[in-house]
Amino acid sequence: MTRPAAVLFDMDGTLVDTEGLWYEAVVQVGESIGRPIVPADYDDILGRPIDYTAEVLSRTAGPGAPSVEVIATALDDVFAARVENEIVPRPGALPLLELLREANIPAAIVTASPRRILTLVKTSLGAELFAATIAVEDTAVTKPAPDPYLAAAVVLGVDPVACVAVEDTVIGVRAAESAGCAIVMVPTLEPVAGGQRRRVLESLAQVDLEMLRAVVGE
Repeated sequence: MTRPAAVLFDMDGTLVDTEGLWYEAVVQVGESIGRPIVPADYDDILGRPIDYTAEVLSRTAGPGAPSVEVIATALDDVFAARVENEIVPRPGALPLLELLREANIPAAIVTASPRRILTLVKTSLGAELFAATIAVEDTAVTKPAPDPYLAAAVVLGVDPVACVAVEDTVIGVRAAESAGCAIVMVPTLEPVAGGQRRRVLESLAQVDLEMLRAVVGE
């Protein structure tokens, strides 16, 4: 059977329950500058790097809004504090990582978050579980561009077409599919349809080696 060359995990909302923490951090910072967050803002928040969201808040907060740099620093500090104190693995994440290690299939983290946050999460989950990590600083552009997934494949020395990307947002799926990866998606707030080389599940606890082999081999 086809064996995935690697499994490339998004981090926030996929491996750990930080998507909610990120949203709460954006709400907190938004309120502090008089810019309430509404559902229409989801696409500018979920799966986006800090600088992107900071630019949106600065541009739309009205006259006297803080600079992008000031907002980005606030977002980074608030989010990091929440992550450090409230990291919770997503259901099925740790068993799946252990399963991959036992099967000698390398796992990587591919995230639009800064390395400061990635390091906190990797250490919490177990640094030995990951063969590579790609943070927002590691590529010229980040998701939804394919660059982070392509970079992870280069570091691991594998063909991205032979990899499975595990995601929770539409932006992440766009990035991974553009890189040629097969997809396993466990949505958080945004629904997405399944299809060829794409599985949509309710939990990572549903993922096993047979499923990974099947989706990468389609």
